[in-house]
Amino acid sequence: MDTDLLEPTLYTVKAIAILDNDGNRILAKYYDNTFPTVKEQKAFEKNLFNKTHRANAEIIMLDGMTSIYRSNVDLYFYVMGSSHENELILSSVLNCLYDAVGQILRKNVEKKTLFENLDIIMLAIDEICDGGIILEGDPSAVVQKVALRTDDIPLGEQTVAQVLQSAKEQLKWSLLK
Repeated sequence: MDTDLLEPTLYTVKAIAILDNDGNRILAKYYDNTFPTVKEQKAFEKNLFNKTHRANAEIIMLDGMTSIYRSNVDLYFYVMGSSHENELILSSVLNCLYDAVGQILRKNVEKKTLFENLDIIMLAIDEICDGGIILEGDPSAVVQKVALRTDDIPLGEQTVAQVLQSAKEQLKWSLLK
């Protein structure tokens, strides 16, 4: 494939994945049919993890895809594009994802807290990228878009944890005044 003949496209991201420290999928979104079945996707993810979990680099070319990755405690974040994709663009998507997750999880980026907030993390990924098209590159804007304020939810629909968290916040702010 000659890169001089490629037309520019908005579809830059082929996949976003978050894996645990054993290489198992926590969350993955594929935006094209490079790996059409879940079995092929998981095999690719396992191969990708095996190549990257001990490496010091941030980028790898594997199976015709450019993969940018980053790890933290027990999580590995991956953003993948085609082999001719600009690595800096993929890196900016990865940084946005990583920083947004860090803000959502209040700097406690680990597997347990990610599972507790998986719904918000999924929303964040959808705000960053839709169908392979990058929508947002600013992590603060992503966090702001997915933030669900408990003040806006009627008391009867809040969970006990949300009510306690809200009470804790109110008490903290009253003590700080």
